[in-house]
Amino acid sequence: MPTAKNSNFITVEEYLNGELISEVKHEYVDGQVFAMAGASKNHERISGNFFAEFRSHLKGSTCESFGADLKIKTPLGSFRYPDCMVVCDDDSENEYYTTLPKIIVEVLSRSTRKTDETVKLIEYINIPTLEEYVIIEQDVVDVTVYRKSDDWRSAHYFLGDKIHFESIDLTLSVKDIYDRVQNEDVIDFLAKGVSQS
Repeated sequence: MPTAKNSNFITVEEYLNGELISEVKHEYVDGQVFAMAGASKNHERISGNFFAEFRSHLKGSTCESFGADLKIKTPLGSFRYPDCMVVCDDDSENEYYTTLPKIIVEVLSRSTRKTDETVKLIEYINIPTLEEYVIIEQDVVDVTVYRKSDDWRSAHYFLGDKIHFESIDLTLSVKDIYDRVQNEDVIDFLAKGVSQS
Protein backbone atom coordinates (compact mmCIF):
# COMPACT_ATOMS: atom_id res chain seq x y z
CA MET A 1 0.00 0.00 0.00
CA PRO A 2 2.00 3.02 -1.20
CA THR A 3 1.66 6.01 1.09
CA ALA A 4 4.69 8.24 0.90
CA LYS A 5 6.87 9.44 -1.94
CA ASN A 6 10.55 10.26 -1.94
CA SER A 7 11.16 13.07 -4.43
CA ASN A 8 14.78 12.05 -5.10
CA PHE A 9 15.44 9.84 -8.14
CA ILE A 10 17.31 6.64 -7.30
CA THR A 11 18.65 3.83 -9.45
CA VAL A 12 17.35 0.26 -9.41
CA GLU A 13 20.58 -0.88 -7.74
CA GLU A 14 20.20 1.76 -5.00
CA TYR A 15 16.59 0.73 -4.49
CA LEU A 16 17.34 -2.99 -4.23
CA ASN A 17 20.25 -2.42 -1.86
CA GLY A 18 18.13 -0.08 0.25
CA GLU A 19 15.33 -2.65 0.56
CA LEU A 20 17.78 -5.16 2.05
CA ILE A 21 18.35 -2.91 5.08
CA SER A 22 15.08 -0.99 5.30
CA GLU A 23 12.59 -1.75 8.07
CA VAL A 24 9.79 -0.48 5.80
CA LYS A 25 9.00 -1.99 2.39
CA HIS A 26 8.92 0.31 -0.64
CA GLU A 27 7.68 -0.06 -4.19
CA TYR A 28 9.79 1.41 -6.98
CA VAL A 29 8.22 3.26 -9.92
CA ASP A 30 9.99 5.54 -12.42
CA GLY A 31 12.99 6.09 -10.14
CA GLN A 32 10.81 6.97 -7.14
CA VAL A 33 10.21 4.92 -4.00
CA PHE A 34 6.85 4.62 -2.27
CA ALA A 35 6.61 3.42 1.34
CA MET A 36 4.14 0.64 2.05
CA ALA A 37 1.65 1.12 4.87
CA GLY A 38 0.64 -1.60 7.31
CA ALA A 39 -2.35 -3.82 6.57
CA SER A 40 -5.64 -4.39 8.41
CA LYS A 41 -6.57 -7.72 10.00
CA ASN A 42 -9.12 -8.39 7.24
CA HIS A 43 -6.48 -7.64 4.61
CA GLU A 44 -4.11 -10.13 6.24
CA ARG A 45 -6.86 -12.75 6.63
CA ILE A 46 -7.69 -12.64 2.93
CA SER A 47 -4.09 -12.68 1.68
CA GLY A 48 -3.23 -15.39 4.24
CA ASN A 49 -6.16 -17.53 3.07
CA PHE A 50 -4.95 -17.30 -0.51
CA PHE A 51 -1.35 -18.09 0.42
CA ALA A 52 -2.39 -21.14 2.46
CA GLU A 53 -4.73 -22.50 -0.22
CA PHE A 54 -2.19 -21.96 -2.97
CA ARG A 55 0.64 -23.49 -0.96
CA SER A 56 -1.35 -26.58 -0.04
CA HIS A 57 -2.56 -27.11 -3.61
CA LEU A 58 0.89 -26.65 -5.16
CA LYS A 59 2.78 -28.97 -2.81
CA GLY A 60 5.05 -31.23 -4.84
CA SER A 61 4.72 -29.18 -8.04
CA THR A 62 7.19 -26.87 -9.76
CA CYS A 63 5.03 -23.90 -8.72
CA GLU A 64 5.05 -22.20 -5.33
CA SER A 65 3.14 -19.46 -3.55
CA PHE A 66 4.72 -16.34 -2.08
CA GLY A 67 3.35 -13.76 0.32
CA ALA A 68 3.75 -10.01 0.42
CA ASP A 69 7.51 -9.93 1.02
CA LEU A 70 8.70 -11.01 -2.44
CA LYS A 71 8.84 -8.37 -5.15
CA ILE A 72 7.82 -8.56 -8.80
CA LYS A 73 9.83 -6.71 -11.41
CA THR A 74 7.39 -5.67 -14.14
CA PRO A 75 8.24 -5.12 -17.84
CA LEU A 76 8.09 -1.35 -17.17
CA GLY A 77 10.94 -1.68 -14.66
CA SER A 78 8.76 -1.13 -11.60
CA PHE A 79 9.11 -3.26 -8.48
CA ARG A 80 5.85 -4.22 -6.75
CA TYR A 81 4.97 -6.18 -3.62
CA PRO A 82 1.76 -8.10 -4.42
CA ASP A 83 -0.19 -9.56 -1.50
CA CYS A 84 0.17 -13.08 -2.86
CA MET A 85 1.39 -14.71 -6.07
CA VAL A 86 2.28 -18.03 -7.63
CA VAL A 87 5.55 -18.48 -9.50
CA CYS A 88 6.38 -21.54 -11.59
CA ASP A 89 9.75 -22.78 -12.79
CA ASP A 90 11.58 -19.68 -11.54
CA ASP A 91 15.23 -19.97 -12.54
CA SER A 92 15.98 -16.34 -11.66
CA GLU A 93 19.29 -15.72 -9.92
CA ASN A 94 17.85 -12.96 -7.74
CA GLU A 95 16.47 -14.14 -4.41
CA TYR A 96 14.51 -10.96 -3.69
CA TYR A 97 12.28 -10.57 -6.75
CA THR A 98 10.77 -12.49 -9.64
CA THR A 99 9.74 -11.64 -13.19
CA LEU A 100 7.72 -14.84 -13.71
CA PRO A 101 4.43 -14.72 -11.78
CA LYS A 102 1.61 -16.96 -13.05
CA ILE A 103 -1.11 -15.51 -10.83
CA ILE A 104 -1.09 -12.28 -8.78
CA VAL A 105 -3.45 -11.39 -5.92
CA GLU A 106 -3.98 -7.86 -4.58
CA VAL A 107 -6.31 -7.03 -1.66
CA LEU A 108 -7.85 -3.59 -2.08
CA SER A 109 -7.82 -0.80 0.45
CA ARG A 110 -8.88 2.81 0.11
CA SER A 111 -5.30 3.95 -0.37
CA THR A 112 -4.47 1.35 -3.06
CA ARG A 113 -7.73 0.96 -4.97
CA LYS A 114 -6.94 3.31 -7.86
CA THR A 115 -3.40 1.97 -8.32
CA ASP A 116 -4.43 -1.69 -8.08
CA GLU A 117 -7.33 -1.29 -10.54
CA THR A 118 -5.55 0.89 -13.12
CA VAL A 119 -1.77 1.29 -12.98
CA LYS A 120 -0.93 -2.17 -11.62
CA LEU A 121 -3.50 -3.79 -13.87
CA ILE A 122 -1.70 -2.43 -16.94
CA GLU A 123 1.73 -3.32 -15.56
CA TYR A 124 0.72 -6.82 -14.55
CA ILE A 125 -1.16 -7.90 -17.68
CA ASN A 126 1.95 -7.06 -19.70
CA ILE A 127 3.97 -9.69 -17.82
CA PRO A 128 4.35 -12.52 -20.37
CA THR A 129 3.95 -15.36 -17.83
CA LEU A 130 0.91 -13.91 -16.04
CA GLU A 131 -2.35 -15.78 -16.64
CA GLU A 132 -4.62 -14.36 -13.91
CA TYR A 133 -4.82 -11.17 -11.86
CA VAL A 134 -7.10 -11.23 -8.81
CA ILE A 135 -8.36 -8.13 -7.00
CA ILE A 136 -10.27 -8.59 -3.74
CA GLU A 137 -12.37 -6.17 -1.73
CA GLN A 138 -11.95 -6.39 2.04
CA ASP A 139 -14.82 -4.16 3.26
CA VAL A 140 -17.43 -5.92 1.10
CA VAL A 141 -17.40 -9.30 -0.63
CA ASP A 142 -16.33 -8.97 -4.27
CA VAL A 143 -13.57 -10.94 -5.99
CA THR A 144 -12.56 -9.74 -9.46
CA VAL A 145 -10.55 -12.05 -11.69
CA TYR A 146 -8.88 -10.92 -14.92
CA ARG A 147 -7.84 -13.83 -17.15
CA LYS A 148 -5.45 -13.79 -20.08
CA SER A 149 -7.57 -16.55 -21.66
CA ASP A 150 -10.53 -14.13 -21.64
CA ASP A 151 -8.63 -11.14 -23.09
CA TRP A 152 -8.21 -9.70 -19.58
CA ARG A 153 -11.94 -9.03 -19.16
CA SER A 154 -13.09 -8.83 -15.56
CA ALA A 155 -15.29 -11.49 -13.92
CA HIS A 156 -16.85 -10.85 -10.50
CA TYR A 157 -17.57 -13.46 -7.83
CA PHE A 158 -19.60 -13.20 -4.63
CA LEU A 159 -20.55 -15.30 -1.59
CA GLY A 160 -22.07 -18.58 -2.73
CA ASP A 161 -19.86 -18.66 -5.85
CA LYS A 162 -16.85 -20.84 -6.61
CA ILE A 163 -13.87 -19.60 -8.61
CA HIS A 164 -11.71 -21.78 -10.84
CA PHE A 165 -8.18 -20.45 -11.12
CA GLU A 166 -7.22 -21.84 -14.50
CA SER A 167 -3.54 -21.00 -14.21
CA ILE A 168 -3.01 -23.51 -11.39
CA ASP A 169 -6.16 -25.67 -11.81
CA LEU A 170 -7.58 -24.81 -8.38
CA THR A 171 -11.21 -24.15 -7.44
CA LEU A 172 -11.95 -22.12 -4.30
CA SER A 173 -15.23 -20.95 -2.83
CA VAL A 174 -15.60 -17.25 -2.15
CA LYS A 175 -16.60 -18.26 1.38
CA ASP A 176 -13.18 -19.90 1.92
CA ILE A 177 -11.39 -16.83 0.54
CA TYR A 178 -13.22 -14.69 3.13
CA ASP A 179 -12.78 -17.17 6.01
CA ARG A 180 -12.66 -15.28 9.35
CA VAL A 181 -13.08 -11.91 7.61
CA GLN A 182 -15.25 -9.49 9.57
CA ASN A 183 -17.38 -7.37 7.26
CA GLU A 184 -21.13 -6.90 6.91
CA ASP A 185 -21.46 -9.13 3.84
CA VAL A 186 -19.73 -12.08 5.51
CA ILE A 187 -21.61 -11.65 8.79
CA ASP A 188 -24.98 -11.55 6.97
CA PHE A 189 -24.11 -14.56 4.81
CA LEU A 190 -23.07 -16.67 7.79
CA ALA A 191 -26.14 -15.62 9.79
CA LYS A 192 -28.44 -16.69 6.93
CA GLY A 193 -26.59 -19.99 6.63
CA VAL A 194 -27.03 -20.72 10.34
CA SER A 195 -30.73 -19.79 10.31
CA GLN A 196 -31.40 -22.11 7.34
CA SER A 197 -29.71 -25.16 8.87
